[in-house]
Amino acid sequence: QVQLVESGGGLVQPGGSLRLSCAASGSIFSINNMDWYRQAPGKERDFVARITRGGTTNYAESVKGRFTISRDNAKDTVYLQMNSLKFEDTAVYYCNAHMLTLNQKYLDFWGQGTLVTVSS
Repeated sequence: QVQLVESGGGLVQPGGSLRLSCAASGSIFSINNMDWYRQAPGKERDFVARITRGGTTNYAESVKGRFTISRDNAKDTVYLQMNSLKFEDTAVYYCNAHMLTLNQKYLDFWGQGTLVTVSS
């Protein structure tokens, strides 16, 4: 079995910062891409950021210059550093990992989500 567990969400004031973590565990052989998505109430789930195993990053236009994605391959963990937070960033944030399992299958796994609320 494979699990992705997000943490670090919470309540933060506009302009503040928050760091999200997502740790993968279980029957993992290797992890290729690790992504962050978010879903605001009543809206579709949107792409936020991606990082490849080699460290190449990609960001949604709405978060460029404010968010930074990184990873620790030794810990199978991806991070999302969020700075200059805005009301519009309020959402449930989900991590996703495309990985090769010990059963030699490439599969996508999703975390349970962590809520980020930006409010004064």
